[in-house]
Amino acid sequence: MLLFLSVPHPGPPGARTRAGAARVARWRRQRLRLQRLRRLRGLLRGLGGRPGTGGPRRGRMALCGQAVGAASLPSELIVHIFSFLPAPDRLRASASCSHWRECLFYPALWPQLRISLRVSPAEQPRLEFLMRKCGWFVRELRVEFAAENYLSGGGGGGGPGDGGGADTGAVEEVEALQLSTRWLEVVRIYLELVLCVLVSIRNNRNLQKFSLFGDISVLQQQGSLSNTYLSKVDPDGKKIKQIQQLFEEILSNSRQLKWLSCGFMLEIVTPTSLSSLPNSIANTMEHLSLLDNNIPGNSTLITAVELERFVNLHSLALDFCDFTAEMARVLTDSNHVPLQRLSLLVHNVSVMHKSLDNMPNDEHWKALSRKSTNLRVYIMAFDIRSEDILKVLKPSIPLERIHFDSYITCVSGAIVDLISRQYDKYLSHFILMNDVIDTSGFPDLSDNRNEDPLVLLAWRCTKLSLLAVHGYTVWAHNLIAIARLRGSDLKMLEVTEESIDFDQGELADQDVDPVHNLIEQVSLGLGQPWHAVMDIESLSVFTEPNRHFYREMQSFSEGI
Repeated sequence: MLLFLSVPHPGPPGARTRAGAARVARWRRQRLRLQRLRRLRGLLRGLGGRPGTGGPRRGRMALCGQAVGAASLPSELIVHIFSFLPAPDRLRASASCSHWRECLFYPALWPQLRISLRVSPAEQPRLEFLMRKCGWFVRELRVEFAAENYLSGGGGGGGPGDGGGADTGAVEEVEALQLSTRWLEVVRIYLELVLCVLVSIRNNRNLQKFSLFGDISVLQQQGSLSNTYLSKVDPDGKKIKQIQQLFEEILSNSRQLKWLSCGFMLEIVTPTSLSSLPNSIANTMEHLSLLDNNIPGNSTLITAVELERFVNLHSLALDFCDFTAEMARVLTDSNHVPLQRLSLLVHNVSVMHKSLDNMPNDEHWKALSRKSTNLRVYIMAFDIRSEDILKVLKPSIPLERIHFDSYITCVSGAIVDLISRQYDKYLSHFILMNDVIDTSGFPDLSDNRNEDPLVLLAWRCTKLSLLAVHGYTVWAHNLIAIARLRGSDLKMLEVTEESIDFDQGELADQDVDPVHNLIEQVSLGLGQPWHAVMDIESLSVFTEPNRHFYREMQSFSEGI
């Protein structure tokens, strides 16, 4: 008799039962994952070389029957490794060999580029290299030009006043000539950098977000002076014409553009630029911001007729003088999706050259709020007189953020009180900046008033999360009251040390250090450590006003 014995192969526990089917599948997945992990560990060990081994096999391993080193890894694997690294580490890793360097600029690794450039000669070759590598495929491009950093780099050699007994007028003339020469160089390099960016992306049909900011603020604010510099650097206007044509070509070639933002770019956007944008792209655009306070006369970068094509806008940023009643009416049309973010810059240069007569009245704002129940507005007012501010601040604006910045004018306590009464429902950000040079001291908002306007603001505006003040007198006891009123909901309370003042009674008390007591009481009220800002440059909102508005507008619009 023959006996056949069946010896079962070893398998995972529970394999013979229906209840164990899930455990079997899970066991097989874990086993496969473990095998892959061992294979990857062996690969990495082979790349690094085993300690204690020598000869030609050091730093190599046998893979698929042949010796393989770091340079022979598949491009897909290198790109996958790069995808886990931040940009600086990618650049360092790409120095390993030419093959790794070739993989550095794989399109999947660079879906977005955010570049901040000093307008200086050293930046040009770096920008050209980066844009040559990434310009044709990048999906999100944000470029900021900063001219003031270049000018602060020194005056070039010894100062003209080094010689003793030099005539003051002659010294000033030499300094003015040097400054003029440096600004001419800034404008020349600025035009070259802008050309480099635009040329590199002219045929990029993958571009989805395109943002440009040109911090040529000194030129912008000096008005006709910018035309003087431009006429010297580009006397026949060929470069400016080329830049404008390239910008329009980028718009006409776009196929996926959803976000277009251009702020204070000298002579780039014209009133006819948007006409180059195909209807199919204009109809799907989600964000549009066009800002330039150097446009002469009553010219605007976008009209109400042009805005009718942008039916899918979620966020919009414009000069306040360009946002007319007719535009508000267009945005309330039934074929437009509800607008959710509106950023408006009220600039003294624009107000001087343009009229506020065409701005929306309160009824227009009511209609816009009914159409867009989630609409929130951000306003920045730069050197605007009180009578003009009163014209701007319509009661029905769903105002969430407001920023006053000034070098010449000051905000009155009555304006602050009006804001706290009209916009208590939504107001979350309130910023007061004043750089007026006044030897008599900072203006006191609470002067001749029973209650301090800032305290009333903190009491009425229950959603207030950011309050920043510089250049206005803030009494210590009022600062403590603000902290107690808003508590931990006030995420950021920034007041410069020079803006804080103390009552005579607080200073006369020898048993209590008024500064230490202020810090302790405000910290207790906020529920977190607090200190006055010792240096104005440490303020989170301290920057050139145009730049701050542009960056705040970007984050405000992206936060939908």
